[in-house]
Amino acid sequence: MDLDAFVAVHSADWNSLDRLTKRRRLTGAEVDEMVLLYQRAATHLSVVRSSSHDPALVARLSGTVGRARTRISGGNEPPAREFARMFTVSFPAAVYRSRWWSLGAAAGSALVALALGWWVAVTPRVQASVGSEQQIQQLVQNDFESYYSENAASGFAVQVWTNNAWVAALCFVLGITGVGVVYVLAQNALNLGLVGGLMAANDRLDLFFGLILPHGLLELTCVFVAAGAGLKVFWAWVDPGPRSRGRAVGEEGRAMVTIAIGLVVVLLVSGVVEAFVTPSPLPTWARITIGAVVWLVFLGYVWRYGRTAALAGETGDLAAELAGDVRPVAG
Repeated sequence: MDLDAFVAVHSADWNSLDRLTKRRRLTGAEVDEMVLLYQRAATHLSVVRSSSHDPALVARLSGTVGRARTRISGGNEPPAREFARMFTVSFPAAVYRSRWWSLGAAAGSALVALALGWWVAVTPRVQASVGSEQQIQQLVQNDFESYYSENAASGFAVQVWTNNAWVAALCFVLGITGVGVVYVLAQNALNLGLVGGLMAANDRLDLFFGLILPHGLLELTCVFVAAGAGLKVFWAWVDPGPRSRGRAVGEEGRAMVTIAIGLVVVLLVSGVVEAFVTPSPLPTWARITIGAVVWLVFLGYVWRYGRTAALAGETGDLAAELAGDVRPVAG
């Protein structure tokens, strides 16, 4: 299918449907026109989904048809259904769509943390610049481990949840700047690399990974997901593609808000693991296994539901049942 020609032929109908959907009052003739245009746009959406993988066009048509459908039906879905849809369609689809940005954030952070950690571990001069020998020994022999157990687990879980949510929020708020997200990621990677390097230099690397990995797998993944969403908004501003710059930023911004809401729950799970599993008396292998299982469950959830929703319509704004509500109309 010639996508450009398809858009040129039908964009006037889509724009008319948008205008009618936004009007507060419609005449009888305008209602009939809106229903007809809605049916046509739904058919066009089905055609685009089956023959094109242009996410911008799918997102544009999904939004148009979704708004028109809500206007025509005169109400919203039940709250329970909307909630279920949020966590089975919208959130995993948004995370899946920004996966390459998240993977880039993860890879960049890992390189910075590993490079700094190696440099600190093999360079006594750098270690000396961090603090005195007594301060470093206090950190590696006591403070790092006691951090996870010095407070009550329930209160610590809330504290961790709040701190991690703040880091993720910074990625969202600073997303449009691009540089702000990179700064947050760099600070996180530098802190991780510095502590890891000091632990390695004092033969405590086993303790470092034994305490970081149980919760860190999921926690850092959340940070990278937030960073990926923020960077995707930034890139929509830099290179909006066929969309207008305002429209591109708006669409990616809405996806970012969806991710932010979903991460509230995921970060809570991460906080519970950090408060109750990381400092527990379980063997190191058992704690890491629990953390890895929780992490893999999250990745599997995003892959299962996010990939399905993204392939069906990229944004997940409309589910497959839409096709059953609308009979194709020529056009």
